[in-house]
Amino acid sequence: MILDTNALSAWADGDTAVEAPLLMADRLVVPVVVLGEFLFGIRQSRHRGAYVEWLRRRLPSTEIAGIGSATAGRYAEVRLELKRVGRPIPANDLWIAALARQYELPVISRDTHFDAVQDLERIPF
Repeated sequence: MILDTNALSAWADGDTAVEAPLLMADRLVVPVVVLGEFLFGIRQSRHRGAYVEWLRRRLPSTEIAGIGSATAGRYAEVRLELKRVGRPIPANDLWIAALARQYELPVISRDTHFDAVQDLERIPF
């Protein structure tokens, strides 16, 4: 399962709605763009220390997905498909969708705009 930033944040905050799907997943994959967004957020947080400690404990139980040439090809496909139907999504979410297609994994997210991406399953929480 690919984690969107709001899912990673909810997990870090102990949101019980996200815990059940995460426990059922065979793989937890955190895209590097999600990690970057999360780190950006915690560096502005007054609870920075707690979040850094949470990452230190939890991040080893996940895979970090980098972006390579195969991902770039998927990105181009997804972006063109969404452009053709007039449903653009934020740039980082395009990369997340591309990784989900590349790895053939669902995305856990609250963002319904992922529903516009063909061949992508969104797990809401």
